[in-house]
Amino acid sequence: MLGWALTFFVIAIIAGIFGFGGIAGASAVVAQILFVIFLMLFVVSMIARAVKGRSVV
Repeated sequence: MLGWALTFFVIAIIAGIFGFGGIAGASAVVAQILFVIFLMLFVVSMIARAVKGRSVV
């Protein structure tokens, strides 16, 4: 998912350089959304791993 966020970020930069404001804005928004989703999934997976790693003995 981070790869998709980076892909849309690169598309936004390239579109911004060539002056396609609408495409650059849309790509930037998609990249931001994917990046936030990636961060949320990362945090959830870290919490799950921390909880699962501890055993009651």
